[in-house]
Amino acid sequence: MAFLRFNKAELVNLSYSLKREIICVNKTGAYCNTSIVTCNTRRYHGLLSVTLDRFGGDKYLLLSAIDESFIVNGKQFNLGIHCYGDIYEPRGHKYVVDFDADPIPSITYKVGDIVFRKSLMLMPDKDQILIKYELLECPAKATVRLKPFLAFRNIHALTHRNDEADESYAAVQNGAKFRLYANFPDLVLQTSDSAMTYKHDPEWYYGITYSDEYRRGFDCKEDLLVPGCFEGSMKAGDSLVVSASLKEENPASFKRTFSGNLAKLPTVTNYRDLLARWANLFICAHNGRKRITAGFSWMYTGLLRETLISLPGLTLYANGDTKTFEEVLDNLIADEQERLFRRTTQVEAPLLLASVLQQYIKFGASPSKVWKKYGATVRGVLESYLPGCRREVAMHPNGLLWAQMEHVALSWMNAYVNGEPVTERAGYQVETNALWYNSICFAVDMESKYGSSANFVKEWRAIRDLVKSNYQKTFWNEGRGCLADYVDNAGQNTDVRPNQLIAIWVDNSPVDDELHPSIFKVVSAELETSRGIRTLSPRNPNYKNVYEGSQVDRDLAYHQGSTRTFLLEYYVAAGYRIIGPGFRKKAEWLCEGFYEDLSKHGVVAFSELYDGDPPQEPHGAIASALSTAALLAVNYITDLNSKEGGK
Repeated sequence: MAFLRFNKAELVNLSYSLKREIICVNKTGAYCNTSIVTCNTRRYHGLLSVTLDRFGGDKYLLLSAIDESFIVNGKQFNLGIHCYGDIYEPRGHKYVVDFDADPIPSITYKVGDIVFRKSLMLMPDKDQILIKYELLECPAKATVRLKPFLAFRNIHALTHRNDEADESYAAVQNGAKFRLYANFPDLVLQTSDSAMTYKHDPEWYYGITYSDEYRRGFDCKEDLLVPGCFEGSMKAGDSLVVSASLKEENPASFKRTFSGNLAKLPTVTNYRDLLARWANLFICAHNGRKRITAGFSWMYTGLLRETLISLPGLTLYANGDTKTFEEVLDNLIADEQERLFRRTTQVEAPLLLASVLQQYIKFGASPSKVWKKYGATVRGVLESYLPGCRREVAMHPNGLLWAQMEHVALSWMNAYVNGEPVTERAGYQVETNALWYNSICFAVDMESKYGSSANFVKEWRAIRDLVKSNYQKTFWNEGRGCLADYVDNAGQNTDVRPNQLIAIWVDNSPVDDELHPSIFKVVSAELETSRGIRTLSPRNPNYKNVYEGSQVDRDLAYHQGSTRTFLLEYYVAAGYRIIGPGFRKKAEWLCEGFYEDLSKHGVVAFSELYDGDPPQEPHGAIASALSTAALLAVNYITDLNSKEGGK
């Protein structure tokens, strides 16, 4: 990835390097995540985290780190780095002279005349990481010592020394295996060098501190077990591959496997290649069942809203993969019956299904086949919003949906502070009712053409007309020239937020076409930035310009000013509809900033959110499915409009 640039002189500066994270993921649900100098700063950081069905499908961190040491001519050099309170020890980062992410994360160290490189490769289809060590230059034979740090815990938790931990080991070929607790799988550590020996000498390391957790005000210290060390010798030109896996592997194959998988990695020569690569990685196939992971490293797999928003981008617009589109959607529907038909705290999420199917049809799917397969689900979703079906939301006599549960945020803006929602938005929500209207229009149209229920068409056509007659007069604010964010018993809430974009993005808008330019103009003036769309106008007294500080500070900023990349899909699509092909330069500019930031936060990944004000630093999940999908969608929409504009 020649387009990536790192300041090599700053790699030894922890304020620079600790902000930049390595993230490697695979199709089994495993990941490797740490900083570019391999100092863990989050509880989620570690060399091998895996998905364990035996614990409900959650992710568990088994191997936190491996510290490397060299002994040359009687002098020992430690390349590891950990934080203990405000002390970093050992300080291996001071030897780092280069970092490269192409095609895999590689760190180069220089200690006098010694040059040493470490490369990380997570296997694409199994719970295994291979770490390759290369002694590029060395004036004499070196003793190499490797110390593994074991965690065996849920990625959201922290661990401490305890009497239940089993500190024993069992010998395996070229290594050892460990199981700290009875219900866990084995962690098997092996080396490619049969002369490498393992010396068992268990010792707990206390008070390892995760600086990012400390900064957020969370518990930030834990104890990790170092069971012993691996030791052997290397000379200049030698290489060594270490495997961490859930089962015993064949050490003779490690170097060949490393080289073979390296050669198979897809070539990334431009930003679209990188987006397509991430699109593939977000589609987890754990146990052969495809679902979308919302983000790495702490977000969940198979979430309803995140899957529906990102599905077209990660499949159709990434590579035209209609088979995976349907497979993921089918699994989602099977898994999310409760939220789709009975109850959910994100009341707009089930209504996104119609827009997803509309995109599929526009992409080329047969409308009749789509309705035959998914029509019953769409109808069932609509009927679940009728009075008496859902506790959290229901249709009012005016046809609009009213969402309300005391002290519960019933939308995607669902941050809480001290148990209370920051943006409760109880009442008629602008985006929920726009999606409601679009879903009804879609269902009535499809059922009348490809279905057989005249009663459904008759009943829902009347509801459609009722929603249409009441939506605009409920939400339109003449004085501001845009839509209210929500309407409750006190009247219109006039906070300028991006939710109104949905009303001019959906295929069937409940707002008259002549009002769309005014809505778009307000959003452009108050919410548009070079790093996505703000969640609240800076003119609002509740606006938070940076996503920093304690957890309370961050939660207050999460939907009160921080930008979202995923909103660009709605914004750009609306821009092309209103302005036409002339919007292309703006659309391209809106994407450029994200490519400039690929060496920040999650290296070569697209972040979840940004500060609302310049310099707009990235935050949140270091690799976001929604952000990636939105950028793919923007590229697709731009290409489509360019072709149409050239006709």
